[in-house]
Amino acid sequence: MDTFTPWSALAGGVLIGASAALLLWTTGRIAGISGIARGLLSDGAAGFAWRALFLVGLIAGAWFYYALAGSASHAAVVPRARPDFPPLLLIVAGLAVGYGTALGRGCTSGHGVCGLARLSPRSLAATLTFVGAGIGATWVVRHLFAVQG
Repeated sequence: MDTFTPWSALAGGVLIGASAALLLWTTGRIAGISGIARGLLSDGAAGFAWRALFLVGLIAGAWFYYALAGSASHAAVVPRARPDFPPLLLIVAGLAVGYGTALGRGCTSGHGVCGLARLSPRSLAATLTFVGAGIGATWVVRHLFAVQG
């Protein structure tokens, strides 16, 4: 708990909620990242522009965050990235998340943010599964593989 930063977590939550609400308000679409990415690759020209802009904004926001985290003047406010995490585990984790979003027919943004806001029982079940799997995966990585972060 030494690196817990409630203000950045609160700001991130507000930005995610505002982004999801803005997307729903302007396009009538749910901000499920896996569905947006899948549609970008499979729907052809239909909706390509808004999907591409949404994903570019997502990547640009992450880049901006890490640029800010690297600045010494913001070190106390913005948590730093973990460059020492094993790249192979990151690749395996990314593939597992991609498989899981296809299996669960949605991701944490679609189910956890938008679905729970709509009081969807399916999204509640999916979100509880995501959280449980995350807790289990963290335990396996930290205790069985002895990777500390």
